[in-house]
Amino acid sequence: MRFYISTGFLATREIPEIARAADALGYDGMGLPDHVVNLAELETPYPYTRSGKRRWDPFADWPDPWVLIGSLAQVTTRLRFVTTVYIPAMREPYAAAKSIGTAAVLADGRVELGVGVGWCREEFELLGRPFDRRGKRTEELIELMRRLWEPGWTEFEGEFFHTPKLAMSPPAPQIPILVGGLTDIALARAARYDGWIGDLTSTDKAIATAAKLREYRTAAGLSMDDFTVMAPLTDALTIDDYARAEAGGITHILTMPWMFYTGPDATTAQKIADMERFRHDLKLDR
Repeated sequence: MRFYISTGFLATREIPEIARAADALGYDGMGLPDHVVNLAELETPYPYTRSGKRRWDPFADWPDPWVLIGSLAQVTTRLRFVTTVYIPAMREPYAAAKSIGTAAVLADGRVELGVGVGWCREEFELLGRPFDRRGKRTEELIELMRRLWEPGWTEFEGEFFHTPKLAMSPPAPQIPILVGGLTDIALARAARYDGWIGDLTSTDKAIATAAKLREYRTAAGLSMDDFTVMAPLTDALTIDDYARAEAGGITHILTMPWMFYTGPDATTAQKIADMERFRHDLKLDR
């Protein structure tokens, strides 16, 4: 099982120090969430809380993940970076592909593109992108971006995007695609790519999701070898808890160790100490 540190709601200037520590302590990666803006008023309910209210402070930091990855790659040597999650259908595709590809080059391929189809209609509208049919556009965008990252000339003719002969340089290393979402449509989509990323969830629910993903993969003639199932588990605290999750098909954990010890108001030094303690408590430092 691999452990990624989530950077959600951390102060932007704090993240490089957390990344250096995670790299030195032996963590496998970092998860970087993404929103362009946080609108004061929304009619669209947030889909991952019972109340429909967003779970973050109105002025929480949302740094651009690709600028951040380009920076973090320079202060780490082995840490991987995954977006949790990026919404490509909300972006202009060529500029997005350029940013992602450049970050992947600067990180020597230590980048995984976690994507979602998006939930916030108002943010789509603000950025001038259509909210309807965003799932289909996301699938086509992934195909287009993969072509743009290849060396040499590219042409692409899809339902939504029409690309004349062009080259986007530098070409990017291979970038695994991980898909977020909880609906059957989202899980079926994730099963066609390289992995799935979940939101805060119990171990039992994550294991049930892993089983569904296995069913979709098997139906498509695909194995679970090298397929990522990444989840931030709300009820896993001990070695036995994580062993049960791993046996149930969870391959990657997103975590904030300081939430188990010092709490959300931990200083940077306390967060790093808690990251070390977490690895010691789970015997990951052996």
